[in-house]
Amino acid sequence: MNETTDIVKQFFGVVAREGTYLNIIYLLLAFPLGTAYFVFLVTGLTLGLSLPFWVGIPIMLLMLAAWWGLVVFERQLAIWLLHVDIPPISRETTSGQGVWEQLKAHLSNPLTWKGLVYLFARFPLGILSLVVVIPLIALTGGLVFAPLTYTDPESQMYIFSWQIDTLNEAVICSIVGLGVGLISMHVMNGLAFVSGRFTSLMLGGLQGTTDSSLTRGYEIRR
Repeated sequence: MNETTDIVKQFFGVVAREGTYLNIIYLLLAFPLGTAYFVFLVTGLTLGLSLPFWVGIPIMLLMLAAWWGLVVFERQLAIWLLHVDIPPISRETTSGQGVWEQLKAHLSNPLTWKGLVYLFARFPLGILSLVVVIPLIALTGGLVFAPLTYTDPESQMYIFSWQIDTLNEAVICSIVGLGVGLISMHVMNGLAFVSGRFTSLMLGGLQGTTDSSLTRGYEIRR
C-alpha cells in the first residue's frame, strides 16, 4: 500500500517540484544555444583554417579561448538548472610556465577537445529538445484551455475528425489535458536527466593542465 502511495505521490508531485520547471527552462534554452554555438564555431574555425596563417592563427587562438569559455558556461548552466553533480575538473596549474607551455598543456588536455565535441553536439540535442518540448507544451495548453476556446470557430480544437465545439467536450479535453501535462513533465524530466548525464560525462572529472585564467569561475581540485 505504501509503495502504491509513493508511486502516486511521485507521479503527481512532479507539478510541485521546482526542478521540473528548471528542467523545462534548460530544454527550452537548448535549441537557441545549440544553434548559436554551431554557427559561431563553424564560422570561426572555417575562417581560422582557411585564411593565411598570420591571420588564421590569431583567429584560432581566439576560438580556442572562446570555446573554452563556452564549455565553462555550459558546465555551470547544467549545475544551476539541472542540479547535476558534475565531478570537479582536476588540474595542475601552469601559472609559472611560459605562454607556449600553457598553450601546449591546454591543447593536450582531453577536456579541450571533448568540450568542442560537446558544443557541436548541443545543436542536434537542441533540435531534439525543441521537437519534444514544444509539441508537448502546445498539446497540453490546447487541451487544458479548450473550455476557453471552444466557442470560437477559429480557435476550436480538432482531435483527428472530432471537433471540440461543446462545453462538455471541452471540459473532458481539459481534464485529459491535465493528465497529458503530468505525463509531459515526466517525459521532459527524463530528457533533462539524460542531458545532465551527458554533460557530466563530457565536461567533468578530467585531468589536465591550464593556467589560472582558464580555471576562474569553476571548481578546481588540486
